[in-house]
Amino acid sequence: MASHSLTLPSSSPTFAPFSSHQILPPSLSTVRFSRPINTKPNHHSLRCSVSIEKEVPETERPFTFLRDSDDDSTHSSSTSVRARFEAMIRGAQDSVCEAIEAVESGPMFKEDVWSRPGGGGGISRVLQDGNVFEKAGVNVSVVYGVMPPEAYRAAKGSASSDQKPGPVPFFAAGVSSVLHPKNPFAPTLHFNYRYFETDAPKDVPGAPRQWWFGGGTDFTPAYIFEDDVKHFHTIQKQACDKFDPSFYPRFKKWCDDYFYIKHRDERRGLGGIFFDDLNDYDQEMLLKFSTECANSVVPAYIPIVEKRKDMEFTEQHKAWQQLRRGRYVEFNLVYDRGTTFGLKTGGRIESILVSLPLSARWEYDHKPEEGTEEWKLLDACINPKEWI
Repeated sequence: MASHSLTLPSSSPTFAPFSSHQILPPSLSTVRFSRPINTKPNHHSLRCSVSIEKEVPETERPFTFLRDSDDDSTHSSSTSVRARFEAMIRGAQDSVCEAIEAVESGPMFKEDVWSRPGGGGGISRVLQDGNVFEKAGVNVSVVYGVMPPEAYRAAKGSASSDQKPGPVPFFAAGVSSVLHPKNPFAPTLHFNYRYFETDAPKDVPGAPRQWWFGGGTDFTPAYIFEDDVKHFHTIQKQACDKFDPSFYPRFKKWCDDYFYIKHRDERRGLGGIFFDDLNDYDQEMLLKFSTECANSVVPAYIPIVEKRKDMEFTEQHKAWQQLRRGRYVEFNLVYDRGTTFGLKTGGRIESILVSLPLSARWEYDHKPEEGTEEWKLLDACINPKEWI
């Protein structure tokens, strides 16, 4: 019996292109349906197993991960949304890595370039045990292929009545980064911007093309310096206000609600902006908005790190930072939809867990004394504040 192989990315909140941390790892899950091609599915006999399509290491970065053989040539042209988004995320990766290396004054990122036979590839950059950063990862991925309609509906977050049966061609691209400084007074930062698109299946006329944007930038300090938090949120608001004054309050609340550790009844950090499945605005506007947000990462974050990286600290300060990193680990492993999806489907473990710090700490029944700086941070995570 013929085996019908379909590919889907192995990480997401609801599907691979939507992870708040891990975007499009270098391996994809290949879903194999054990039924003949071009026959009606028998729901009683449909079997599904997951195997891994291994990434192919590359020695050089390609100019683009898009291919010229797409049936629709506009996909690979330099003016397409796909091409411009790829150029944007690769530029964001370069600018953030250059800024981090400038702060480090010596240590450099290790780079891995990979491609995948099904289409696309990515660039992973990680810096560990630096002078300033314990761990910094900045990754980009550009992948495309086909997915079954069940995965498409999962990606959309609801059953789509207008989606016809059949494999759905998709395109997904994103930049994802988590930056963990050594100094407990310097904050952790996470950012992620992504674009997803589906085409009408070639053998299923009438299925619509769908697209949407997602992403955000959020701030996770161990100690509150109000000037730092206000600076960070001000930069996010300025980026949002250039496009719609409703964006910042809407996406700030979305961020507070998303990065919520339910079993602790607290937020992971002090928020920022977050949005997903965004397609109810002009596509060109959302591309420019995503670009503006990605370009705001360096001015929002690097001045804070420069100011805090050399501050003197005690073992108590470091222990509190480690406890807060424990919360970071809890959120990523328990609630982040991209991480959990990747782990369940056997994705590339190094890519899935790149967002985790090198070290973290858990103490039994730890409660900071009311009124201390540690208590103030915890209170702000339990009760989100308006910082500007």
